[in-house]
Amino acid sequence: MSKYVIENGRIYTEIGTIKKGYLIIENEKIVQIASGAYEGDLTTIDVNGQHVLPGFIDIHMHGGYGEDAMDASLEGLKHLSESLLSEGTTSYLATTMTQSDDNITKALENIVNYQQNQDTYHAASIVGIHLEGPFISEHKVGAQNPAYVQRPSVAKIEQFQKIAKNQIKVITFAPEVEGAQETLKALHSDMRFSIGHTVATYDEVNEAVKHGARHVTHLYNAGTAFGHREPGVFGAAWLNDKLSTELIVDGIHSHPAAIEVAYKLKGNQRFLLITDAMRAKGMPDGDYDLGGQNVTVKGSEARLASGALAGSILKMNEGLRNLMTFTGDSLDQLWRVASLNQAITLNIDDTKGSLKVGKDADIVIANDDIDVLATIKAGEIHKFNL
Repeated sequence: MSKYVIENGRIYTEIGTIKKGYLIIENEKIVQIASGAYEGDLTTIDVNGQHVLPGFIDIHMHGGYGEDAMDASLEGLKHLSESLLSEGTTSYLATTMTQSDDNITKALENIVNYQQNQDTYHAASIVGIHLEGPFISEHKVGAQNPAYVQRPSVAKIEQFQKIAKNQIKVITFAPEVEGAQETLKALHSDMRFSIGHTVATYDEVNEAVKHGARHVTHLYNAGTAFGHREPGVFGAAWLNDKLSTELIVDGIHSHPAAIEVAYKLKGNQRFLLITDAMRAKGMPDGDYDLGGQNVTVKGSEARLASGALAGSILKMNEGLRNLMTFTGDSLDQLWRVASLNQAITLNIDDTKGSLKVGKDADIVIANDDIDVLATIKAGEIHKFNL
């Protein structure tokens, strides 16, 4: 359908929630949003009062549905991207791991090759790359492989960025390690430097912010905890208004109360929902690979043999549902933590991240439990339970 109407929906926009309204989609774009009933001759899709949300944007996601960005497989990225629509994700950053330069290079080359011909109608779009490592602290590797940790340098990151055809949008780094401050000062305007996998002190984090760091990778995981004499990474993340924070809202990586604290301190504009999902998302329990390390998935947890958490198997719609439960806040306030905040972070909010006339028709239709009933990608409708 080149032009049609989504009607009888609860529509979430930047200027407020339309309790009952409609939007018109034409040629991949939103061309009208209005309250009330649609009266016209266009084909209509009645969503029966369900929630109409902007497509979710996951800025930290390694894989899922049996695939991983580090596999360097075009077919793998295709399958992953198609599968993500089922959870309402319409755009994402393909996220790499701390691995050998050769493996990172292969992954970067594969991602940008896939991007050049990706299907924008029937699959979530890769809108860039999140380089998680290898420029992290060996003292906070988490599920990363310590054998491949290295020190950052302008030359090395520029080398990766050249291979990636300037698609590295976010880079996770430890600000306290040798070379980090110099690299941050030189390159912070080219990509978003995110503090993570770090043993930085409160003061070191705030010093990094002065030089251009603007983000914190999976808050509460692989960072220095809050203490009343040394507030650490967590304290700096809470209090520094220049830092946005991403969280894995599965109730496993962080206690629900800790998530509520972060949300209360960061608010709905500097809190970003992520999945940090690995290939086992959407798959049965069993053993899986993550960056060359074996991960056992049982129930809702993915762990290394050491017992360390190894990414998640969270879906974006599940994370949003959890956040509503953990914080008690309404979807009227929370919708943007899964979409608009990410779009602003990536500088793509002129086309994505919210329901607005002129923006891409990337839309999620969900029920009160945030089950995805349908995902619209560039105007193409993909029904799941609608």
